[in-house]
Amino acid sequence: MDPAVSFILTHYKDQEFLKPCIESIKRHVRNFDYEIFVADSETQESTRRLIRNEFPDVILCGSKENVGFSKIVNAALKRTRGSYIAILNSDILLPDSSIENIFRYFEAHKNVGLAGPALFYPDGTPQSSAFRFYSPFTILTRRTFMGKTFLGKHDLDRFLMKDRVLTREPITVDWLMGSALFTTKKALNDVGPLDERFFMYFEDVDWSRRFWEKGYKVVYYPATRLIHHHVKTSKTPRGLLDLLSNPYARIHLASAVKYFLKHGPSTPRYGV
Repeated sequence: MDPAVSFILTHYKDQEFLKPCIESIKRHVRNFDYEIFVADSETQESTRRLIRNEFPDVILCGSKENVGFSKIVNAALKRTRGSYIAILNSDILLPDSSIENIFRYFEAHKNVGLAGPALFYPDGTPQSSAFRFYSPFTILTRRTFMGKTFLGKHDLDRFLMKDRVLTREPITVDWLMGSALFTTKKALNDVGPLDERFFMYFEDVDWSRRFWEKGYKVVYYPATRLIHHHVKTSKTPRGLLDLLSNPYARIHLASAVKYFLKHGPSTPRYGV
């Protein structure tokens, strides 16, 4: 019998949180049968040993090289059997059983194709994970002094949905951060996998947009709460030298260029 849920845990080298992540799923998911994949780029022998010795029921979907987020997730997606799919960074922990709420939400709302939970830092501080679409100007406001200007601050407030309360009821949003994405096998078959042209960053923006274009809603769902040990690798550079010295910032900008070449500069308001 196929499981109800397929978990895909994205992982790259550092195993500090992988074991606690798997353990938290096993501890708190009780009412749904599930399978777990570890989608692992540049797989280390220590990771293989951890899965083999401590979690023999977990499926390691690895690669010899760092192939990027989209490609390694897609490799795992091809093997999933669940009606519901949860793509989580391996530095995420389930503090309770609230993750089950999101699967029930999908059962009751067939027009929802992509959903994201409320994310919190370990100290309980809320983490931004739902947004309006980027414009080319948003790239400037997030990465240059333009973010301190009147127009820049206004655009950042738009992007970060500062006019909305994100802690009560589910609401539609333009896109969701890829650290924690939930979908259904049916919607996945309609929309297709992640675009592998995005090595890292903007694959979640692109995917969310494609869900909307296929007629599915993208929903921020705060009744599911997860802890994310998030480290911001593409921090806002203070100047050109900082940008040139930060490879993640360069990847982010390269992905932004690919995104706007694909979709154009428009910022449709699919969400609220």
